Amino acid sequence: MNPDNAIGAASPFRAALVGEPTRYMVMDDDSPVAPLLLTSDGASLTGLHLLRGPRGGIVPSPEWLYDTGPFRAVVAELKAYFAGELTIFSAPLAPSGTAFQLTVWAALTDIPYGETWSYGTLARRIGHDRASRAVGHANGRNPISILVPCHRVIGAGGALTGYGGGLPAKAWLLRHEAVTRARRQGFAVAP
Repeated sequence: MNPDNAIGAASPFRAALVGEPTRYMVMDDDSPVAPLLLTSDGASLTGLHLLRGPRGGIVPSPEWLYDTGPFRAVVAELKAYFAGELTIFSAPLAPSGTAFQLTVWAALTDIPYGETWSYGTLARRIGHDRASRAVGHANGRNPISILVPCHRVIGAGGALTGYGGGLPAKAWLLRHEAVTRARRQGFAVAP
């Protein structure tokens, strides 16, 4: 196993299939935050990128295959998430990154729906109390937005900080989750 892409036994991730072409599709009309570029190795989701915002210029590579087949389940889950009907994703995920990045991304999946953690809290959760900046850098490299909820990480004072899809998208996702959670708990929430 490549130490730069190590998947631990407790990881919520799978190792990406080696030698398989990247498959992709764009989820456009059903996403209220931005068009979404989804990538897969044919078995697991390897990327979910918002096509607006600071890093919205991702373009499919010429060798990628347009194929909606591997995305049916994740698209259904995303539609249910955006409708406020789903709070936990089950699609298989295979992000590619360093061992540290994978550790940070795995910890992101522990942030409860509708809640936020600071970069410092996330650093403490992975046992690197003084690594807030490194955690922030890894968070910013998360290749699977929304399902690996990097949008749930905020600044120490509660400020919304960087998001690859742009701060308006991050604010929308956080508000959507807070409203959905409140409604599920029986609270009336103004639109």
